[in-house]
Amino acid sequence: MLAEDGVLLREGLIGLLHRCGHEVVAAVGDAEALIAETGAHRPDIVVTDVRMPPGFQDEGLQAAVRLRTGRPALPVLVLSQYVQRRYAADLLDSGDGTGIGYLLKDRVGQIEEFVTALGQVADGGTVIDPEVVRQLLRHRRDPLARLSPREREVLASMAEGRSNGAIARALVVSEAAVGKHIGSIFTKLDLPPTDETHRRVLAVLAYLRE
Repeated sequence: MLAEDGVLLREGLIGLLHRCGHEVVAAVGDAEALIAETGAHRPDIVVTDVRMPPGFQDEGLQAAVRLRTGRPALPVLVLSQYVQRRYAADLLDSGDGTGIGYLLKDRVGQIEEFVTALGQVADGGTVIDPEVVRQLLRHRRDPLARLSPREREVLASMAEGRSNGAIARALVVSEAAVGKHIGSIFTKLDLPPTDETHRRVLAVLAYLRE
């Protein structure tokens, strides 16, 4: 099962997989189709990109996590341009941790390397690009490490339950500046806007854990 929104890359991967003796049961360009077609075809392995329509954020990776939730033993190989730490960690924690791959497109040096990784993941192995491991370990070690001293001050005030206006008065800055700092905190802590979570609360929890 192949999910890649770029038409040229998707067709190229289909041809490559066929030449290497694999059958592509379906090839789609968005996350919802990935979930639907995986349920319909019950493939041996899913290969997916991270950024897919409609938002081009992390839809492909979220779909992979959903698929592994429903079918924990389903092998999944993520082929991406970058490391999406939030859902990458969820994917690695899914099922029993086997049958998972996360490769960065720009770091796959040879076709044989990709094909070998595909076979290893399909057989239940785990193949993770060292750069993915490095970023995940660094982020888990200290999620606040990327915050500036001022952003840490703002987050500490948020943890005390202060409003943006109260933080602005305490730090002698404008309320708009506080809003910009909070937006930067959300970005650096990988807290995208969603309807299901309260980012301010999650940021404070991250601060309290550290």
